[in-house]
Amino acid sequence: MTGGEGILSDLLARSHRVSPRDLPMLIDEAGRRLGLSSARLYVPDLQQVHLIALPYPARQDTPALEIDDSVAGLAYRTQRIQRTRDGCTAWLPLIDGIERLGVMVITAPELDPYLLESCTALAGLTALLVASKATYSDLLVARERSRAMTIQAELLWSYLPPRAIGTDQVTSSAALEPAYDIGGDAFDHNLTENVLHLALLDAMGHDLASGGSSAAALAACRATRRDGGTLTDIATTIDRTLDLWIPGRLLTAVIANVDISSGWLTWVNCGHPPPLLLRDDAVLPHALERTPQPPLALGFHSDAPPTQHRVRLQPGDRILLYTDGVTEARAPNGDLFGEERLADTVIRSMAAGHNAAEALRSLVDHLMHYQQGQRRDDATVMLIEWHP
Repeated sequence: MTGGEGILSDLLARSHRVSPRDLPMLIDEAGRRLGLSSARLYVPDLQQVHLIALPYPARQDTPALEIDDSVAGLAYRTQRIQRTRDGCTAWLPLIDGIERLGVMVITAPELDPYLLESCTALAGLTALLVASKATYSDLLVARERSRAMTIQAELLWSYLPPRAIGTDQVTSSAALEPAYDIGGDAFDHNLTENVLHLALLDAMGHDLASGGSSAAALAACRATRRDGGTLTDIATTIDRTLDLWIPGRLLTAVIANVDISSGWLTWVNCGHPPPLLLRDDAVLPHALERTPQPPLALGFHSDAPPTQHRVRLQPGDRILLYTDGVTEARAPNGDLFGEERLADTVIRSMAAGHNAAEALRSLVDHLMHYQQGQRRDDATVMLIEWHP
């Protein structure tokens, strides 16, 4: 075992029994053993506007960094290492799968290729440690927040998966606002063997009952899926569950599967805006529009299960799912954001070289500026790419 490998192995062994508060110091210590002067960790705030330094005993007042206007932010946005011209400082993205967790800033008298390679491995291990500690650490979760969260938002965030998942064949990314005050929007994506499962939900209202409806729908979706149920079974179970336990709270949904090998997209749409199919940097008009099905929670689907639809994707196709809070967002003059502007914003962003997660982050930022703070509804969007 080489020196660098031994240091990383020792870091992994020691990490099991340290508290999340001690993790930044443990990473910095490992970095110094590799030859660094320092290694600091930054995580994004919930809305992905700033990068916040994780607490370090010797430096408590480290300022936040702008994601859109800093070298650290550039590393986060592009998921690529950024270096200063003198070669003494580098910013390494922290990535778990394809989920962006933050940035590690390293300094050294000289960052030669061997040291930078060791630090890239350190950043990879650090991302895994941060992801594992965050599942039970209020310290890491609270660090990402700039203000208090409503009860319904806390409920829904506890149910939501990572914002980005994927493989070298398929990816799914999601974004939602208002992050601290979401009411009834929720999303789910999951990789099961050769299938990417997707769900986008929009519960009526903007209160705790709305959050409870979406949380119950996510639980029903996962329980049915894990028991081998079809998309129709999932929709029927959600419909029956909400009708029984939270009656009168309508919920619209798109629930879908992408067969990763063949590219077959199968979906049901219960009262939700139809997905958009993007191909060759353009929207295929009406490609995924089908006869509307009733929303869930009315009990209708127990007697008349929703229809499953199928279409064959082409390599490079993208699917855009969204809630009506996106297209019905209004500028101060009353103009709607609209479906055309939604698709155009995403297409332009990805044509500029942005990855899917960054394209959605930019979209949400554009949407918030379009409304100039006058939000009327939750806005959630998912972008799926099939690239075999």
